[in-house]
Formats: sequence, C-alpha cells, structure tokens
Amino acid sequence: QVHLAESGGGSVQAGGSLRLSCAAATSSTCMGWFRQAPGKELEWVSSIDGNGNVANYTDSVKGRFTISRDNIESTLYLQLDSLKTEDSAKYYCTRGWKSKMDIGTPQGGQGTQVTVTS
Repeated sequence: QVHLAESGGGSVQAGGSLRLSCAAATSSTCMGWFRQAPGKELEWVSSIDGNGNVANYTDSVKGRFTISRDNIESTLYLQLDSLKTEDSAKYYCTRGWKSKMDIGTPQGGQGTQVTVTS
C-alpha cells in the first residue's frame, strides 16, 4: 500500500530556495503537488507524468518551481526558487495528474510547511 511522506519544508526569506521531497512516489504514475495556505482552499501547484518527461505548473509558480522525480528512488521533488511570501503554505504530494486523491487519506502524508518571510 502506498504511503506518501513529504519533507524539506522550512522557513526562508523571500527570494530564497527550498527543495521538497515526497517519498514513496509510485513509479509510472503521474504525481503532483498541492498546497494550502491558512484560510484558503487547496491549490494545485504542479504535476509530472510517470516518466518525468511532461510537467505542468500553475501560472503563479511557472519559471520559479521545478517538479522532478527519481523513479529508482521512488521520490518526487519540487524545487522552489525565487520564493515569495504568497508561496507560504503546507505542501502535499499526491498521485494522479492534477488530482488530490491522496490528500487527507491514509495513503497521503502530513504535508510539509513552507514559510517565506519578507
């Protein structure tokens, strides 16, 4: 049974970088990242296909975030560069293309907190 576990979050100043990881990313399955800031709805951030060849991003992170995966290590990554205060949120990984299927389920992780200070 898949169990996802996010890590790599932290507190950084605006303009800084973080690299998020998601362990137990299922190979040959599309994966993605969502985020949720306090008082806001869950927001899709990025998705990647099973081979790591096709990726898509929400407009607000294009050119700043990069999604990737290592199917040998069963790990999904999200590189966050040029961070802005509005990127502050808890980040979750999940299976599927733009799907939040694992979030809030026994298969999903607890998320990893990203806090960007000005």
